Amino acid sequence: MPIATVNPANGETLKTYEAMGEEELERRLQLAEATFRTYRMSTFVDRARLLLRSADLLEEDQQDIARVMTTEMGKPVKQARAEAAKCARAMRWYAEHAEELLADEEPAASDVEDSGASRVLVRYRPLGPVLAVMPWNFPLWQVIRFAAPALMAGNVGLLKHASNVPQTALYLEDLFHRAGFTEGCFQTLLIGSGAVDDILRDERVKAATLTGSEPAGRAVAATSGEMVKKTVLELGGSDPYVVMPSADLDRAAQVAVTARVQNNGQSCIAAKRFIVHTDVYDDFAERFTEGMKALKVGDPLAEDTEVGPLSSEQGRADLEELVDDARRSGAAVLCGGVRPDGPGWYYPPTVLAGITREMRIHREEAFGPVATLYRAHDLDEAVLIANDSPFGLSSNVWTRDESEVDRFVRDLEAGSVFVNGMTASHPAFPFGGVKRSGYGRELSGHGIREFCNITTVWHGA
Repeated sequence: MPIATVNPANGETLKTYEAMGEEELERRLQLAEATFRTYRMSTFVDRARLLLRSADLLEEDQQDIARVMTTEMGKPVKQARAEAAKCARAMRWYAEHAEELLADEEPAASDVEDSGASRVLVRYRPLGPVLAVMPWNFPLWQVIRFAAPALMAGNVGLLKHASNVPQTALYLEDLFHRAGFTEGCFQTLLIGSGAVDDILRDERVKAATLTGSEPAGRAVAATSGEMVKKTVLELGGSDPYVVMPSADLDRAAQVAVTARVQNNGQSCIAAKRFIVHTDVYDDFAERFTEGMKALKVGDPLAEDTEVGPLSSEQGRADLEELVDDARRSGAAVLCGGVRPDGPGWYYPPTVLAGITREMRIHREEAFGPVATLYRAHDLDEAVLIANDSPFGLSSNVWTRDESEVDRFVRDLEAGSVFVNGMTASHPAFPFGGVKRSGYGRELSGHGIREFCNITTVWHGA
């Protein structure tokens, strides 16, 4: 895949880039290793000052970088601005909380005495250069939620971004450099996916994090496992959105539309499978379908656009295959389902009903504005349908019955359970999944400690 900016609204190639050669890659790896030796000795105060300056600069650049993101991958520009603002907030959060999150810990006095020590500390130390393999769908946020905690922990970052968002990738390197971080603290590697394996095998790279597809995650995990290197993986998702009879149906249907089409439906944590109790199924399906029909699809740079194009021609073709397979197998198309004429990689908001286990869309992630509706006869069946997926990233539950909430929280196989609300990420809360959605956690104290050497310091009596 070429490293290029291709506008998904019209298919026009705007900029192309040459992949870095071996000499430049070697220079950058040397720089990362050398920079880490000194950066790891910096104080939390120094790191926080630089990260806060990065947040200030990002807010100043918000309008321009939002247009770049929209031009590169097609998200509505209002959502792109919101993404930039969210990144600035996350950087400030880690700048303010990292020292506390990584403070030395002292075990219970009784345990220290039992060990024969006079004192024991648990200390969090940085690992070194960390490779981040990041996707195009949230081209700023996915990187910042790795970079902010990694830099505050004293690590340095090497970014291999998706090949269709090179301008955003280069902007991130420039952002941290302008803020005052030493050049080797955060570097963008303009390389193809084929070069990742060699970098993972390099002894100077100590760990890796990947957000992306399951095949990409398997490849990174396999090489990292062979090299005995820590990894954090956030892979696909096909999140359930369960609606029970006690739910506020108007609110549940309204939020469901946003939950499905955020980022043009190209989000791992977007709700994709809508599992509705039979007592309210017809009412919910009608309200939800009308909401999906009413969305404005168009130029992502227009302020009133709600759904823009998919990021690539191949992405749209993959989505069409899932819809066509479901239709051939008997699914009812309540709205959408037909590719529009004209330029750009657009696909209409689509609702499918009558989904069966034999349909590909039941097992595979639909990365675009396509929703599937399921009818559940009781809570037990709702849980069974929700868990009948290879993925387990997040989940959404709509009910005002606390006993039902307890059951869903206990039994849903997912990294998050959002009750009467839409899944979202926040720097203070851990984020990640189970099953084929990956392992490890990003954000919060859990995320910043993923790439730390958790060191026991034992003092004799």
